[in-house]
Amino acid sequence: MNTSRLLIEHQCPQCGAPIILEETDHLFTCQYCKVKSFLFPGDFFRYLLPHSAPRGKNLVYLPYWRFKGILFSSLPEGIDHRIVDVSHQALVSDYFPASLGLRSQALKLRFVSPETEGYFLKPSVAYKAMVQLIEKRFSASLPQPIFAQCFIGERLSQIYSPFYVDGKIYDAVLNRPIASSPSGDFDVMALAGGTPNWQIRFIPAQCPNCGWDLEGERDSIVLSCKNCNSLWMCAKKGFRNLEFGHVPGENGRVLYLPFYRISADIEGIDLHSYADLVRVANLPKVVQEAMEKRPFDFWSPAFKIRPRDFLRFSVVFTLSQPGESWIPGLPKSEIYPVTLSIPEALESLKINLAGFIKPPGLLLPTLADIEIKPKSLALLYFPFQVQRDEIYHPFFQLRTTRNVLNYARNL
Repeated sequence: MNTSRLLIEHQCPQCGAPIILEETDHLFTCQYCKVKSFLFPGDFFRYLLPHSAPRGKNLVYLPYWRFKGILFSSLPEGIDHRIVDVSHQALVSDYFPASLGLRSQALKLRFVSPETEGYFLKPSVAYKAMVQLIEKRFSASLPQPIFAQCFIGERLSQIYSPFYVDGKIYDAVLNRPIASSPSGDFDVMALAGGTPNWQIRFIPAQCPNCGWDLEGERDSIVLSCKNCNSLWMCAKKGFRNLEFGHVPGENGRVLYLPFYRISADIEGIDLHSYADLVRVANLPKVVQEAMEKRPFDFWSPAFKIRPRDFLRFSVVFTLSQPGESWIPGLPKSEIYPVTLSIPEALESLKINLAGFIKPPGLLLPTLADIEIKPKSLALLYFPFQVQRDEIYHPFFQLRTTRNVLNYARNL
């Protein structure tokens, strides 16, 4: 399993102490001043690579898109999944390397800020265009037709790599000329660019409702307030609260795993009730009147997990339609952090559907015409029994291990 991750050098926004962050970090607690902060990137994080250029050189920073995630593809033989971790020029130029290679994993990065010296070239390749390039590249080797695709666990950032011109174009990381030499009329300063206008934001990790300190793990994207028993997720303008609860657990040691319950309007296929689910999935059950009145919901893990386990957990929970009797509030036992965002869970719904519709040969070709429009969401915690390293749920017959969960947090 690919678990490469970025390391970022920064300073505590409160006391200025040096810190090392991982790209998966969201909640930061300074070991010196003990202040808690939540990292808020806005659209996405922007980093820069360190340089070793001689003094007096005018640095030019070329932007690269860095994309990491799991690509799911619905195929005639089933659902394919593969881990994607690539970088690509955000400004197309034959004079500069096409990608960063392994540099982003090998070097400690820094956040871009308006105080950073240098000329930052303006990106010309939009994010959506880059994603289309990635899909085309990784789909070329897949059997056709592809009925549906989606990225899960998606992590997007821009990484700026330093260069300077001294007769030739020099890679400022290694301080040596790159392979291609510019023509006589090449002027890098004629390219659109300037001073960066992006700044990393650290939001105080305090409950918007009561002002109490919010709690979570470093990579949590949902924080809890133990004082007023609320959950908060970072949105565009700050924190917003979530509807949440838990299903009571059995006696013994348990770990509560978080799942999204998603209600949606579905067009193109009759899937509005539990009875519809029985028919669409060809479940071995007799449709009864009560099933027609019971609404259908999609389910998705709210945590990162191995690709095949993500699909299996999603399909098993969706087919089971659990959570009819849940209790508001958090359980008192250990809970696992929410590490998968709501947009990513919503993106997975069509792949979830592809995982259980039957007969697949008849229904899979209709996926392109099916529209799923989410309308409400709740976060529910389910108790999984713990025995040594193994974590399992006897009713759902789902199991994993702590080691697998720990590795998956870096996906």
